[in-house]
Amino acid sequence: MDSPVSVAIVGAGNRGSGFAEIISRFPQLARIGAVAEPRREYREAFAAQYQLPQGGVFTDWRDLAARPRLCDAVIVATMDREHVDSAVAFTGLGYHMLLEKPMATSLEDCRRIVRAQAEAGTITSVCHSLRYNHRFAELKRVVESGRIGRVVTIDQLEQVAWWHHAHSYVRGNWGNEGRSTFMLLAKSCHDIDYIAHLVGAVCRRVASYGSLSYFTRQNAPAGSGERCTSCALEPGCAYSALKHYVESDRGQWPAAMVSAEHSREAHLAALADGPYGRCVWKCDNDVVDHQVVCMEFDAGVTATFTMTAFTQGEGRRIRVHGTEGEVEFTEAEMSVRTFADNRTERVVLETEEGGHGGGDARVVMSFLAAIREKNAALVITDVRESLRSHAIVFAAELSRREGRMVTMKEMEEVEA
Repeated sequence: MDSPVSVAIVGAGNRGSGFAEIISRFPQLARIGAVAEPRREYREAFAAQYQLPQGGVFTDWRDLAARPRLCDAVIVATMDREHVDSAVAFTGLGYHMLLEKPMATSLEDCRRIVRAQAEAGTITSVCHSLRYNHRFAELKRVVESGRIGRVVTIDQLEQVAWWHHAHSYVRGNWGNEGRSTFMLLAKSCHDIDYIAHLVGAVCRRVASYGSLSYFTRQNAPAGSGERCTSCALEPGCAYSALKHYVESDRGQWPAAMVSAEHSREAHLAALADGPYGRCVWKCDNDVVDHQVVCMEFDAGVTATFTMTAFTQGEGRRIRVHGTEGEVEFTEAEMSVRTFADNRTERVVLETEEGGHGGGDARVVMSFLAAIREKNAALVITDVRESLRSHAIVFAAELSRREGRMVTMKEMEEVEA
């Protein structure tokens, strides 16, 4: 393509705006051509920032989809439950699509998106940012090099961090399954995707355990109020909404999510009647705060994944055990040990700016390159690839709820 790829942003929240900011850095490659966002303050601010004409600004994605195709591509960053209908609609209109994870909130809806893409023949990408993060890519290269022999076991830990969990999965948009989806899908589907990517084999069976164990009314401190703004215990509480959303950098995530306007007064007003001012033990959250997934792949490779809210640190820790050595990985450093020579090599992994350690930018750039070069192979996480790892996530949740091991063969029959 000689001209920049035009992109419509569907959902101008934190993720959609982040993708737009990435695109704005490369005006020779792409430009923002339209936005659909239901919240007036966010919609108007987005339209002004990118100088969008009135004809390119929509309150509802359905209004954009009702028009003839306005742009070359669309980025779908709506709430999880809205993904399937918008993704199918825009794909059917011929838009190339970058779809935020998770693909959809049911396995059959994921399949609907795959079928729509197959019929349209468009280029799609699902935002599994870990595959595009250069540090995780380096771990994949080490494993594939054969330095530790044949992979036998993998352990991956996702440290959500106590404050992050409280913000997003207790008070926030993803705390209640009825409004969004279950925790493993909302937060950790790209962790399961990365494990499958690292193993590079077919998953055969899954077992999972977890629960909501702490952020419940039964655990609320005696004398605590319904809201932090009127709670006598607030000054000494680690989860104080005033500390996290008022006495902090209000223009940065996560505090910025409380209000579109970032004055102290605006944030205090938002806490007085909005979701982020609620006591973390007295919300309507029902998603788990810790979960373990056990997976068995072809050739007897086993993997475990642990998600926990109860950690001070953030990020992932991964251990890969092979027949000839092992790797320990954090998002800052990787240690490679080989058995025969008893040698340990430590590699400091360069930090990269941007969402998911630069992974978000690489997702966007590979998507734009695929469109410009008309080469779908430049996208490494299309909807078909994503469907395979999503199926493992749905199997894990079925296992957790039913208290049994689930074979992946069963998932081929679920709502198919």
